[in-house]
Amino acid sequence: MHCNHLQLIFLVIGKRAGEIRIKCTIYIYNCTFTGMVNFKQFEIWFITGSQHLYGEETLKKVSEHSQQIAEFINKAKQIAVPVTFKPTVKTPEEIYSVCQEANASKNCIGIITWMHTFSPAKMWINGLKILQKPLLHLHTQFNRDIPWSSIDMDFMNLNQSAHGDREFGFMMSRMRLNRKVVVGFWQDEKVLDQIDTWTRAAAAWQDWQGAKFVRFGDNMRYVAVTDGDKVEAELKFGYSVNYHGIGDLVKLVNEVSDKSVDTLVKEYSDQYQLSDVLKNGKKNSLREAAKIEIGLRQFLEQSNFKGFTDTFEDLHGLEQLPGIAVQRLMKDGYGFGGEGDWKTAALVRAMKVMATGLEGGNSFMEDYTYHFEPGNEMVLGSHMLEICESIANGKPSCEIHPLGIGGKADPVRLVFDVDGGPALNASLIDMGNRFRLLVNEVDAVKPKHAFPKLPVARVLWKPLPDMQTACTAWILAGGAHHTAYSQNLTSAHLVDFAEIAGIEYLLIDKNTNLHQFKNEIRWNELAFANSR
Repeated sequence: MHCNHLQLIFLVIGKRAGEIRIKCTIYIYNCTFTGMVNFKQFEIWFITGSQHLYGEETLKKVSEHSQQIAEFINKAKQIAVPVTFKPTVKTPEEIYSVCQEANASKNCIGIITWMHTFSPAKMWINGLKILQKPLLHLHTQFNRDIPWSSIDMDFMNLNQSAHGDREFGFMMSRMRLNRKVVVGFWQDEKVLDQIDTWTRAAAAWQDWQGAKFVRFGDNMRYVAVTDGDKVEAELKFGYSVNYHGIGDLVKLVNEVSDKSVDTLVKEYSDQYQLSDVLKNGKKNSLREAAKIEIGLRQFLEQSNFKGFTDTFEDLHGLEQLPGIAVQRLMKDGYGFGGEGDWKTAALVRAMKVMATGLEGGNSFMEDYTYHFEPGNEMVLGSHMLEICESIANGKPSCEIHPLGIGGKADPVRLVFDVDGGPALNASLIDMGNRFRLLVNEVDAVKPKHAFPKLPVARVLWKPLPDMQTACTAWILAGGAHHTAYSQNLTSAHLVDFAEIAGIEYLLIDKNTNLHQFKNEIRWNELAFANSR
């Protein structure tokens, strides 16, 4: 939470998209819990399919078993989103009704389905036709083991998931429906982990529906990959991207009070290691950076934007390019893309939502330069200013340095290195007839050398499976130079998200073979030839 004075009176003015909004009664600066959604306000519905063929006693058992499974999953430590049991559906009318209710529910972000007995799948057609929420098909059974000495036909009639789920699976395949399939005993840790991964992707998808992203200026002149079809993105993804003149932001920046600036500068001093230059000769530059953050934050909050872009080519009225402001806003959950890159801004936001509550961070990133030492090839990722402090290793340094582009005053930024460990880079690309989500798993490397003359946030990584294969595959797939970098998500989160969104997904990992990767691109061209 951010506020512009320690003595404030708060008034709760409502909730929206999992955010509690609080109005300050003193000064200009709104206080709000920004960024991340509250997963506890969402629900995943657990829906079990059966039929009347087996009698009331069997249906009673089905309901009891389903409720136990739903409650167990709901209480499991891995599961971030609450799971709610729903009564067993046994007829086409009941199935249609529960799908209709799921669509209408603001809290329901997806459904888990399970066929305890045999549920004739033609009953599901009309319900599945209208379902607009993500679906996870859990292929499990109530008992882990076969009761060898007591198993009889009554047991067999009750526990028919082995073929009941196949019937249901056929219908969804016949209807060409995207869904997640998880197989295994419902108490198994691997099963629970897969369910949680999917629920996080579903939460990010829910967050995109009706989301708004603002662009201050257009994309960088003549740049191709940061451009794209914003109309098609709204049709496909549910979020809107619109332009606001930089003057709209400058107006708010110029109205920021001195007291608000004093408070934020104090926060900078408390949270970061201020450079000697900022402590002494460049205090006004630090105050200007604080004004930009306060004005930008207020602009985003006023219209409930979930992310933004800017460009160094359109800074009229700002004293400096937003640096520390962007870094801190990303830390609070806002998506960001440099040079007008709205697709990456939206992806950064989605990945931050998916990662809510997980250790580590997510950030806007750019592949900047290479280290081609034989046997130790690495990428240096960075940007001019705007890398999220959520991925910092240790306490960032708050510094001011010249910037060779933009024609403005020296900008304030946070400088830090990033620790080693598993990570990934993701790129959302407009291929003309479809969107493609490209992911490269990487191993981040803790720097062994200092960067005394590189005053930006930076991260080193080794792309998997190796530098040559990974970079070749990335370029063949049309991957952008801007990415969303994650320390806490896996490719499993991203593939679930792509499935929910109904878009193409390509993965570059330790198993990537260029021959197969090229074939996958060719096959996808055919598969998506008629897609919007």
